[in-house]
Amino acid sequence: MRILVIEDDVEMADFVQRVLNEVGHTVDTVHDGESGLALARSMEIDLLIVDRMLPKKNGLDLVREFRDSGGSAPALFLSALGDVDHRVEGLKAGGDDYLTKPFAPSELVARVDALGRRGGSEAPVTTLKVGDLEMNLLSRMVTRDNEKIDLQPREFRLLEFLMRNAGQVVTRTMLLEKVWDYHFDPQTNVIDVHISRLRGKIDKDFDRPLLHTVRGAGYRLQA
Repeated sequence: MRILVIEDDVEMADFVQRVLNEVGHTVDTVHDGESGLALARSMEIDLLIVDRMLPKKNGLDLVREFRDSGGSAPALFLSALGDVDHRVEGLKAGGDDYLTKPFAPSELVARVDALGRRGGSEAPVTTLKVGDLEMNLLSRMVTRDNEKIDLQPREFRLLEFLMRNAGQVVTRTMLLEKVWDYHFDPQTNVIDVHISRLRGKIDKDFDRPLLHTVRGAGYRLQA
């Protein structure tokens, strides 16, 4: 499953990501409520894992607004607040389950698997498409106008993130966290180099560019 973890405690977020990666899930993490809601609305996700106490927007409001905007992915609340009233608040806000901290990795995996079965009526996303650019997530094949494009693993991951957020401005910080797993800026030109290489492969031999630089903000993949 594609899982979005919204947790401001970086160590906790890394722990949840590591546990779920080990059992085969794809996990993205973000550390505040406003950014989490924006990503939840723009990404194709199968499950939300949300801390109740978040900066900028608390978890209850985040899930409530996600539901109000049509979001249907199951939501699992994480919280140190574990009494009955707090659990009921989470469920009334649109949550599907509630896990009290601290918790065992096996319980987290079991809760996630149960929610995955509950929300499994929709077919998983296996293909991403932006204009005439297409990515098959199963075969890991990328084509544009039916021409095969060979990508290195990091380039594939970079393009996948851009395609999942097509039409949105993707910042340098987002790329460092989601593609390189850096939670700080190492002050290198690694992003510039990979963007340049990717642009050379998906745009160079085609009439219309798809990968655009948004000056002072980041990048946007758009047909």
